[in-house]
Amino acid sequence: MSVQQQPDLALATQLVHLGSEPSDQYGFVNTPVYRGSTVVYPDYQHLKQRDMPFGYGTDGTPTVKALEDAWTTLSGAAGTVISPSGLGSISLALLSVLKAGDHLLMTDSAYRPTRILCEGMLKRFGVTTTYYDPTIGSDIAALVQPNTRVIFTESPGSQSLEIQDIPAIVAVAKQHNIITMMDNTWATPIFFKAHAHGIDMVIEAGTKYLSGHSDLLMGLVSANAATWPALRETYDAMAMCPGPEDCFLALRGLRTMHLRLKEAEKQGLAMAKWLQARPEVAQVLHPALPDCPGHDLWRRDFLGSSGLFSMILKPGQTEQDLAAFLDGLKLFRMGFSWGGYESLIIPFDCKPYRTATAWQPGGIALRLQIGLEAIEDLQADLAAGFARLS
Repeated sequence: MSVQQQPDLALATQLVHLGSEPSDQYGFVNTPVYRGSTVVYPDYQHLKQRDMPFGYGTDGTPTVKALEDAWTTLSGAAGTVISPSGLGSISLALLSVLKAGDHLLMTDSAYRPTRILCEGMLKRFGVTTTYYDPTIGSDIAALVQPNTRVIFTESPGSQSLEIQDIPAIVAVAKQHNIITMMDNTWATPIFFKAHAHGIDMVIEAGTKYLSGHSDLLMGLVSANAATWPALRETYDAMAMCPGPEDCFLALRGLRTMHLRLKEAEKQGLAMAKWLQARPEVAQVLHPALPDCPGHDLWRRDFLGSSGLFSMILKPGQTEQDLAAFLDGLKLFRMGFSWGGYESLIIPFDCKPYRTATAWQPGGIALRLQIGLEAIEDLQADLAAGFARLS
């Protein structure tokens, strides 16, 4: 009996064994890298009926399928497709159900490239988008239009870290027969069970914690039974195929994802609490902190926290001060993405593109990804940076 058929197993056990079928690969525990485009059929009848597990390279390979199956089980979904990037997966999910004349409700805290997709491609295709306050909860019902097709959530927001009331939003969506989607990259299925909370399609940037080593780009979309056929049909039509080597690396990352995520949680909380005590910091935006907005929702719905959060510096710092702070850092590096082994930091400003909410932090905002370095070394690095501010 495969692990996929034993959902009662502990999470750690599932992550070790999901997507591994040694009996299908000469006893080797890891699914090998299958590269290929052409699939040959044994005879005419098989060709006529397309009676093969994979008809062509765009259908995937055993390497791709191993990751699809593993993620489907981990997510509690009906099926999963994999794309070459997280943004690709967001696009794929939206395009699978939206058509000209439809209306999309998009959280105002969304990953900025998602907004560019809405205001560019989707607008050209005749889809209108309304942005909503991520803390709106059940009041989102007032924004529903007769042609509203999708409510898109991201919890927490990838910069401003708002936690959304997913059960309340899902309840409204079900009343109006609206499809719900969620970018669940921050928590992963380990710390937030999006499908169990009623979300129809769940997007994950595998680039982040699934990979864990900052060496691949990947996105995954898992879907429930109602939305799975449309998702798979769109995926097949677009042939948005992942590389088998990337899927192999992601499967390898899957084996230790829970360990790395727990360490990220520990490191992130330790750093967040340390920053709260710093005189230079006005606020730390980390959902697991009791005084962070949305903490009660996080505590109710989530099983843990990751290593990504933000801080707001006290007013009075100039751009020159910011440059001095950042340029002298030795361990924190400036770069986009997160979820890898290394610590990262970037300044951000949501004000130019927020439309449903006013972003007024009162000081310079910085997003931190806490890596696997010794926490005391990371704190010393930031302490030296704070000294340069004064």
